[in-house]
Amino acid sequence: MGMRFPLFLVLVLVCRFLPGRGVTAAPGVMTEEFIFEKAPFPQCHAGTVVETKAGLVAAWFGGTREQNPDVGIWSARLEGGKWTAPVEVANGIQDDRKRYPCWNPVLFQPASGPLLLFYKVGPSPDAWWGMLRTSTDEGKTWSEARRLPPGVLGPIKNKPVQLANGDILSPTSSEHAGWRVHFERSRDLGQTWEISGAVNDGKEFSAIQPSVLFHTPDRLQAVGRTRNGRIFQVWSEDAGRTWGKMSATTLPNPNAGTDAVTLRDGRQLLVYNHTTKGRSPLNVAVSKDGQDWQAALVLESEPGEYSYPAVIQTRDGLVHLAYTWKRQRMKHVILDPAKLELRPMAGGSWPK
Repeated sequence: MGMRFPLFLVLVLVCRFLPGRGVTAAPGVMTEEFIFEKAPFPQCHAGTVVETKAGLVAAWFGGTREQNPDVGIWSARLEGGKWTAPVEVANGIQDDRKRYPCWNPVLFQPASGPLLLFYKVGPSPDAWWGMLRTSTDEGKTWSEARRLPPGVLGPIKNKPVQLANGDILSPTSSEHAGWRVHFERSRDLGQTWEISGAVNDGKEFSAIQPSVLFHTPDRLQAVGRTRNGRIFQVWSEDAGRTWGKMSATTLPNPNAGTDAVTLRDGRQLLVYNHTTKGRSPLNVAVSKDGQDWQAALVLESEPGEYSYPAVIQTRDGLVHLAYTWKRQRMKHVILDPAKLELRPMAGGSWPK
């Protein structure tokens, strides 16, 4: 007779190697899956994910190739444990029928009010403009597109945060006069916006795409992408009204997008490419103070592009990530942050 294996072990092995939903043996990883297997577009990038009352909603841009006019914003919802088929929810067609590419969607659900979908439209990142659609049915249908006021780009890649007083603080950046980080603030759920000055000059640090972390209600930290080989950090002591001097963290950055979230236990969780070249591997690090980072997980390590992560923590305490998988699919990973095995990184080096 052949060797018999327990049924649970067979199921784990089968799920681990399925191309879609699966279970992995890595500590802290509960589920990994593709949001879609097939889609009407050959390439996709720049995912975003949000929790609504009805569950998760994800979005990304997709088309023949980044920066081509046919690139639109696509979305899917997690219903009954399965992702719905991707649907295009925004495009760059103008009143004169000229079409521009869409870029970098960002989903955000305020404590009250509709679901917000920010995205960019334009020929290139140094000439794009901000757009906004809203949904009152958790992402099933969307309002007409509204162009944001002149100079307001909306969150450039990563999610806004809502402050203790209800203000929405939007992390953004511009590329038309050097890579510079800004912040936009709305006191009325996105109806009007106040624009801060750049927190860097684009010369000492070429930095874009910040994420906002909380250390206290007033003490904030922003981290993100640079051309300087390291992830940047900049701090605010007054809930984002003013910011200090930008500096480099110990963590490498290959000029690729990052994202981060403050966990409910007070720790900071960062998703990024721990390399100075290419977009593999894709890693997770955790810190108690936002400066001493510990290695938590390698999400992807094979050759290819694994990039532009988006990360949130849902009401049940689990962490959800969405990221670009080889520009062919969007991947969704669920983590239990309490089960991550943390290891020190001496001088910012990933432990072997």
